[in-house]
Amino acid sequence: MTTNVRESPGLGPACSNLFLASTMTADSSSFPLRGRRAAVLGATSGIGRAVAVGLAEAGADVIVHGRKSARAADDLASDLRSRGVRSQVLMADLADRAAGDRLVEQAWGVWNGLDAWLHIAGADTLTGPNAQLSFDAKLDLLWSVDVAATIRLCREVGRRMKAQRHGAIVTMGWDQAETGMEGDSGELFAATKGAVMAFTRSLALSLAPEVRVNALAPGWIKTAWGQAASSAWHDRVLRETPLARWGTPDDVARVACFLVSPAADFMTGQVLRINGGAIR
Repeated sequence: MTTNVRESPGLGPACSNLFLASTMTADSSSFPLRGRRAAVLGATSGIGRAVAVGLAEAGADVIVHGRKSARAADDLASDLRSRGVRSQVLMADLADRAAGDRLVEQAWGVWNGLDAWLHIAGADTLTGPNAQLSFDAKLDLLWSVDVAATIRLCREVGRRMKAQRHGAIVTMGWDQAETGMEGDSGELFAATKGAVMAFTRSLALSLAPEVRVNALAPGWIKTAWGQAASSAWHDRVLRETPLARWGTPDDVARVACFLVSPAADFMTGQVLRINGGAIR
């Protein structure tokens, strides 16, 4: 699949700047990421969209990546640009290795380098047609998109960031990859997201001290699957979450913004659990 490029001429703020106040001047505290160049993979919906909006709210220029929904990507980029930042759309199917390679090359060339790479994209095997796939087919898809693409693209982006002597990379894990969850989906996500989290820790060591690498590990977040979840799942979420609610994409986005901000300059190789205190 070819990688298509679109120029595009948001949404409530997801990235609170209060945590940056002690390190910023009065003028810069409103836009702590002003001038930073960021790419968000999987930005057309859910957590990825919230992350893109949060970065733009903090002043960053944002490359919006999507796989098939060019309309959603264009709409989001237009929204971000209306907030006074630059935004451009890059489309690529991360299951296609050549398309992934082109994505890195093109993203790096948009603004002559990147300061932040947020690899949020992952295969959806819980909703839509992919939910009907066999266990083996889901495993192949998740391994290709969530694991192999994350490893290959983040390694290449990291190499480029190390050469420019700065940068921050954020990957996407899962809180229950460390504790386990029963069932097909639990086995699939624990294996694949656990691999991403382990890779993140090692990549952080490889790229230090110039580049920081950290992982998000969300818990029960109300994305598309959560919105359609049964009452039994809803009850389980409340039972397992000390803060007694579903998480939101904005909850995760705030942590992502923090990780690529100056406030996290002494953090690398960490997996941050955004899960309302769940310890299961």
